[in-house]
Amino acid sequence: MLYKNLNIWDGVGEDIFFGDIFVDKDIFGIGRSKQSLSKDFSGCFAIPGLIDSHIHLCLDPYERNPLKQEVDEEKLKAAMISRAELIVKAGITTVRDLGGGKHLELLVRDLIKEKKLTGPRLICAGQPITSRGGHCHFWGGEAESIDEAIKVMNRQAMAAVDLIKIMVTGGSMTPKSKPIDSQFELDFLTKVVGEAKKLNYPVAAHCHGSDGIFKAAKAGVSTIEHCSWVGESGWGRSFDMKTATLIAKKQIWVSPTVNSGWKRYLESNYVEILRNNFKKMKEVGVRFIASTDAGIPNIFHTDLPLAMPVFSEIAGLTNTETLRAATSDAARAIGLSGVTGSIESGRSADFVIYDENPLADLNVLKVPKLVVVRGQEVSID
Repeated sequence: MLYKNLNIWDGVGEDIFFGDIFVDKDIFGIGRSKQSLSKDFSGCFAIPGLIDSHIHLCLDPYERNPLKQEVDEEKLKAAMISRAELIVKAGITTVRDLGGGKHLELLVRDLIKEKKLTGPRLICAGQPITSRGGHCHFWGGEAESIDEAIKVMNRQAMAAVDLIKIMVTGGSMTPKSKPIDSQFELDFLTKVVGEAKKLNYPVAAHCHGSDGIFKAAKAGVSTIEHCSWVGESGWGRSFDMKTATLIAKKQIWVSPTVNSGWKRYLESNYVEILRNNFKKMKEVGVRFIASTDAGIPNIFHTDLPLAMPVFSEIAGLTNTETLRAATSDAARAIGLSGVTGSIESGRSADFVIYDENPLADLNVLKVPKLVVVRGQEVSID
C-alpha cells in the first residue's frame, strides 16, 4: 500500500518533509512514487507509532485496591485483550508491560505476534522481583536472597519474558509498603543485574526513594522507573545531583511515568519542584522516555496521547523532544531501535496519520485519523 502526499516526521530529525510511505509489512521506502495501489492523505501528517514504556495490562484502572483486581484468568484475559485493542486504536503501537502476576500479558503478546489479535507490540517483564511482603508481592516475585531472586528470574525466562523488573523501593499501591524505603542493598542489586545479563535481559528498576535511585544507578540497571526523588521531606524533595550525574554517566534512561493525572500538579506549588528536578537532570545529560504507568487507578491504557502535553510542560521538553521520547528514544531505551520508533526503510510499519501537525500542538495526538501497526491498518471507529 502507498500512502501518498503526506507531511512526514521520521521520529528522529527536527523537520517535516513531504512524501509518500510505501508499506509491505515493513516500511520499505519514503519519498515520491507512482505505485497504483494507494490512498491520498494530502494535507495530513504522519509520525511513528507512539511507545508507552511503562504500563500494566493486567490492572483495571477503575479498581483502586490492588488486592481486589480481577483474579479469574478467563475474565482477566478477555479484559487484557480488550485493553490491547483500545491501546493501538489510540495510536500507541508499542508498549512495555512492567509487571503482572499470571503471565497473561505474554499470552496476549504472542496472540498479537501471530496476528490472531489486533494490538500493540508488547515487551513484557512478567513477575517483578520484590522483597518478602514488598511492593507488588502479590504478583509472586518475592525474594530475600540472591538465590531466590535467581529462581524468580529463571521462572520469568521459562515464561519467555523480554526483560527483568525489580522493585528497588516500596510503592504507593501496596499496603504497608513505603515509596521512600529501599527494599534491597546495593550488593543484591548488582548481583541481580549481573545474573540478568547472563540471561541476556535488561533490568527495569522501580525507584521512588532517592536512596533506591542511587543504588539502582550504581548497580547499572537499564531504565529507572518513576525516579521520584522521595525523601524524608516528601515527594521530589530529595533530588541528588551526584546520583543524577551517575545516571547520565551510565547512560541509564529515566522513565518518569508522567501521565495525564499529573495535570493536577500544574496548578500547585509542587509543579516547581518537579520542573526543577527535570531541569537539573537535563543539565547533566539524563535522558527521558515517555511512560504513564497505565493501569493504576484512573490512568487508562490509552492515556499516553493525553499525557504528552503534560509531560512536555512539566519536564520542560519541546514538542519534538517529547515526541522523540515516545518514538525513537523510547525504541532505543527498550531495545527496539532497529525495529520500530522511526519512519525509515527496514523498520516495522508502525505509524499514525493525523489531520493536523502534532509537532505544532501535542493535543493533536488525541485524535488519530489512521493507525498502521506492522503494516496493518487499524479501525479506530
